[in-house]
Amino acid sequence: MQLDAIDQTLLAELRDNARCPMALLARKVGLSRTAVQARITRLERDKVITGYGARTGEAYERSQVSAHVMLTVGPKLTGTVEAALRKIPEVRSLLSISGTYDMIAIVQAGSIERLDALIDGIGLLDGVERTHTSVVLSTRIQR
Repeated sequence: MQLDAIDQTLLAELRDNARCPMALLARKVGLSRTAVQARITRLERDKVITGYGARTGEAYERSQVSAHVMLTVGPKLTGTVEAALRKIPEVRSLLSISGTYDMIAIVQAGSIERLDALIDGIGLLDGVERTHTSVVLSTRIQR
């Protein structure tokens, strides 16, 4: 789907603050509130926007320990591993990738001890052959 510059701006604004008032969005893109609402409705109908969610605050995020867990998965076991990872609430994102590893699980835990146990548990899942973990030290850009 092709989005014009106004649609892209609306998406960026909604990613930044999904509760932004329609009047403010309209001012930012130079359209009427009605026109902006119609665009957002179209983006929702076309499944460009599929939902709105909560963003956690800076203090909460600083209290969490994040890591990227790269996984090598056995042949034809991707579905099994994905299903198991979906059940772990600390897994924030799961990416299928090319290269040495098959997947990257982005995980977040409340302590180093919990992160350690989480990584051990992921490594023991049926279908996971090998893991390699990088702990996130800081976030430089978040969009």
